Parts: sequence; C-alpha cells; structure tokens
Amino acid sequence: MLLTAITGHLGTPGLSVYCASQWAIEGYCDSLAYEIAPFNIKLSIVQPNMEINVLTHKITSAPPMSAYAEETNPAPLSRNILSGLLDRLEGTSEPTTGDQLHSNEVTSLYPPLSKAMKERLVAETVHAVAAIGGHDNPPARHIVGFEGVATVKEKLKTVSEELEDFIECSTSVDIEKSEETPPAASHGSHGSHGSQSHIVIPG
Repeated sequence: MLLTAITGHLGTPGLSVYCASQWAIEGYCDSLAYEIAPFNIKLSIVQPNMEINVLTHKITSAPPMSAYAEETNPAPLSRNILSGLLDRLEGTSEPTTGDQLHSNEVTSLYPPLSKAMKERLVAETVHAVAAIGGHDNPPARHIVGFEGVATVKEKLKTVSEELEDFIECSTSVDIEKSEETPPAASHGSHGSHGSQSHIVIPG
C-alpha cells in the first residue's frame, strides 16, 4: 500500500507542484502494479483527503517571493490556502497562526489540532486501510471519505463526457494501413530497379 491524496486525481489551484508530485507517484504505482503482478503481489493506492497529509504533519514555509506577491500574481497561492485553513482551526476572533506562513524567515509549525481531532483524522485513514486488508482483489485506488469519493466521481464523469463529445475528433487522426503494397517502379532501359530505402525499427 502507498499513501497519496485525492490530489492525485484532481488539479487544485495554488497546489500545482504538489499535485504534480502526486500524479507522478500515481503513474509510478500504475506501472509498478503490472511489474509485480507476476509475483502475485497487489498494489493499492490509499487516497485520503488533503487534510490528512497537511494537518497531521509539520508545515514549513519559506519566505515569500516578490514575483508571487498578490498585487502582481492573481493566481491562488498554497501559502494563502494553508494560512486561511490554520486560522480557521485556531478559531479565535483574531487568529495569528496563519500569519506565521507569511514571515520573511523560514518558519515551521504544527497545525493547531486538538488531540481528539488529530486522532479522528488518522483513524479515518487507518479504518480505510484495514477495510480492504485481506481482500483477494483489493482496489487499485482506495479513496477515504465521502467528500473525496464524491469529488473524484464528478471528475471521472466530466472526463467520460468530454471523451464522448470529442470521440470523432480523437479517432479521425488514425491512419489506416493500405492492404496492398504498391509495386516498385522500374527505372532505366535495362529493367533495373532503383534502390529502395528501408527503415529499421529496433524491437
């Protein structure tokens, strides 16, 4: 089993590099699953909500770069997303936890989770892992939580609909091989044939 996140299915604004890393792991696991199948080894990717990966670990923030300042870059930033999330977790009228991610120095902090909340987050994933344990044919991907399942289903529905909408465009580029090979043209008065070039494609 390998733990990733539902960001392996979904692109998320402000988290492009993080999503890219998750998609890379997913592709690696899909390929690895074929390689280990002859040894009767099964591989499952467990995909919890992003909160599991973010809120149960230390967060380290590097100083902001001027090129990504809000006044010059309107794109959403992971720093702002995490900052807002930490402030909501703090739950005070004037939260300050999220502000630490905007410091001009490297800052590390743990999300202000209560012990009960942290245990609940971890327990969800542990339960999901245990639920598929012992199955002869476990799923290639196991999504944790109702919200994650609903979000991924909507993404797959969109992909399927787009595929059907543009299926004619997709298949129109296929090149059909000719059933008959045209005869070689003869050159010269003595009936000699011109040389033919051959392309060899290594197997």
